[in-house]
Order: sequence, then C-alpha cells, then structure tokens
Amino acid sequence: MSSGTEAETGGRQRLWSPVRVSGAVSRLAAAGALIVIFVVLSFVAPSFLTADNLFNLGSQTSVKAVMAVGVTLVIITGGIDLSVGSVAALSGVVGVLLMAEHGLNPLLGVLGGLAVGATAGLVNGLLVSRVGLPPFIATLGMLSVARGVVLITTGAVAVFGAPDSFRVLGQGVLGPVPVPVLLIVFVALAGHVILTRTRLGRYAYVLGSNPEAARLSGVAVSRHITAVYVLSGMFAGLGGMIAASRINSGQPNFGEGLELDVIAAVVIGGASLFGGRGTILGSLIGAFLVAVIRNGAVQLGIGTFYQNVLIGLIIWLAVWWDRYQRRKFNNEETG
Repeated sequence: MSSGTEAETGGRQRLWSPVRVSGAVSRLAAAGALIVIFVVLSFVAPSFLTADNLFNLGSQTSVKAVMAVGVTLVIITGGIDLSVGSVAALSGVVGVLLMAEHGLNPLLGVLGGLAVGATAGLVNGLLVSRVGLPPFIATLGMLSVARGVVLITTGAVAVFGAPDSFRVLGQGVLGPVPVPVLLIVFVALAGHVILTRTRLGRYAYVLGSNPEAARLSGVAVSRHITAVYVLSGMFAGLGGMIAASRINSGQPNFGEGLELDVIAAVVIGGASLFGGRGTILGSLIGAFLVAVIRNGAVQLGIGTFYQNVLIGLIIWLAVWWDRYQRRKFNNEETG
C-alpha cells in the first residue's frame, strides 16, 4: 500500500489542472459581478452607500461568510452540509441561555455555542464516515433534529437576558472596522491555512477528486471526513453567535433557509459540488455577492420571494458551468 505522501503529492499535482483553471475563471466572474452590482447599486439605490447600510452589510455578510468557510471544506471533499442554518440557530440559543440563565460570561457563552455546533458537526461526520449515510441525508436529518431541539428548548420563544457586553461580537467596532468584518478576516485566514498548510486540507482535495485513490494511499478517510464536518459545525456555531449578538438574543427561528445562501456563496465562488475544487477566497467573494444582491434588493423594494428565485437561478448557472467545464476537459483528455 502506498503512503499518504503520495496522496498529498497527487493533490498538489492537480492544483493547476484544467478543472482548477475553470474554478479560477468562476472566481473572477463572481468578483466581476460583485464589482458591477456594487457600482450599479451605488447609483440606483441612494441609501446603499450610507455608513449605516455598509455597516449592516458587513455584519450580514459576516454570518454567511464565516459559515461558508466551513461548508467550503465539506464541499471540497465531495460532501454537503444542509444543516448549517439550524445548527447556527441552536448554537445561538444555547450560547445565550448559558449567559442568561447560568451566568456565564460572554466568552464562555460563545465557546459553548461553538461547542454545540462542533458536536452537531461531529454527529454529521460520523453518520457520513462511519454509518455510511449519504451527506445529503445525514445533514438533512440534522437540519430537522437541530431545528426541533431548538424549538423544544425555547418553546419557539426568543431567549433574552444576555449581558450588554455580548453585543461586541456582532455590533462592536475596532477603530473604523466592525468586529464582524474582523471575524471574517480571522476565520478566512484560518480556513486558508487549513486548506493550504495542513494535511487535512491536502487530503480534502484528494478525497473530493478521487476517494478510492485516497483510500489506497493509506489516507484515514473516516477521520478526515469527520474533521471537516466538525469544522463546518463549529463555524456554523460561530455564525449563530454573531447573529445572536447582533440583536442580543437567541432566536429559535433564525437561519431558516440560510443554508441556501451559504451553499450558493460557495458554489458561486468556484467550488464544485462534485468535490475536489474550491477556495476560501472564492467562497468569500460568493458570500459578499449574495449579501450585496439581497441588501440591494431590499434597498430597491424587491421582495424576499424574488430574491430566492434569483439566488436559485444563480446556483443553477454555477453548477451548469461546472458540469460543462468538467465534461469539456474530460473530452479533451480522452480525445
């Protein structure tokens, strides 16, 4: 049996494959679309460039961007995490409960919320890697379980009573920069380091590109698959705590449908739902694009239903482009 080093080398060799190049094209297209939409909204929506709206936009994006980092890791392995919205809600509620009813300081409350998210991710990872459930089914089940638990725990009533200092996480500023934006930078750097400087990141690409080769090379597949779901759950928990901090309360209905925006951000940013491709930078671009579209739609009085239709169309287009490029390059290699 070959060593794990061969799998690492194979992952590096594929970094400049045609499929990777198409991912770079997708990221450039998303970045171009973001710039164009931002400029257009600056002219057609007078309140778009106001300080209050930009601060709100940064805070809104932080939740999706932080969660998108975790989902990127999962999608690169060829998986999917549909539970992030419900896990974020559960984490936010539990974190606020720990502060409001058990007297924990905000730092410990936030860590408690992250632990809840990581635990949900661990369950997802074990269901996929050990039990053998398809990622879609495993995380769809967690979506329902986490939502049910948060509604049972709260009686579908918002949880209040967190200390005012908790607001810093979602509303604070450091100089002119909102704390949520700093969190985006921190989490993005952490995700980038994981993908480019750790064995977990290198193996994630190999698992998404050729899982059988990874197994034959001696990669601990179950352990690494579980790890990426734990990270996805933990980042979902952080997103839930940021959202709870913005309104200083735990909202049991938070995150309903949020997984659509997060997955859309990752796919728009050049990640492949078929695995083996994706970057943190691309997912951040996608998250900002989705957030700007939704924010601009609100500024122009476009309803949520129409926004959902637009996001869905963008997902279709991104996945179609990915399939088209893969089919094209496969034909070239065999031709």
